[in-house]
Formats: sequence, C-alpha cells, structure tokens
Amino acid sequence: MKVNEELIDHIAHLSKLSFEGPQKEAIRQDLERMISFVDKLSEIDTTGVEPLIFMSEEVNRLREDLVHQEITHDDALRNAPKKDSDYFRIPKVLDK
Repeated sequence: MKVNEELIDHIAHLSKLSFEGPQKEAIRQDLERMISFVDKLSEIDTTGVEPLIFMSEEVNRLREDLVHQEITHDDALRNAPKKDSDYFRIPKVLDK
C-alpha cells in the first residue's frame, strides 16, 4: 500500500484532524512503518496452526436465569418525587 498525500488528507478528514508541513511528513513515515510491520506478518508460516476462537480454555459457569419479583410496583413508586399513575415523571432532558 502506498502512503501518499491524498491518503493522509483523507485520513485527516475522517478523523477531523489537520496535518501541515512536518506533521504530515511524520504521519506518512509512521503509516509506512505500521504497514511494513503488518506486511512482515504475512511472511510467517501458519500452516497447521488452528485459528484462535477463545482466549482461554475455561468454561463459563452460568446460573439459571430466573425472574424474581423482589419489589412491588407500588413500593417502587412510593418514594418517587413525581409520579404519574404507573410511571416515574422526570424533568425534560432533550429539546426537539
């Protein structure tokens, strides 16, 4: 992949940044180093290597998902500063 000024300007536009003069040259050099590092990975022989699907061999122990009614609807609304029959009333946050 060729890193040119057009690519740097495109990346700057996408990231809402601006690069001028020596900054643009430094970014170009950094990008070329990163790309050459990633290209080095293609030189590795990966025949016979299984793809990594899970990071560990541990098995998740999950509990059964049971619904418990620990608080009643009336208890939940009892201490509400403002309520409207079945709902909490809150101040308006967003204006349209």
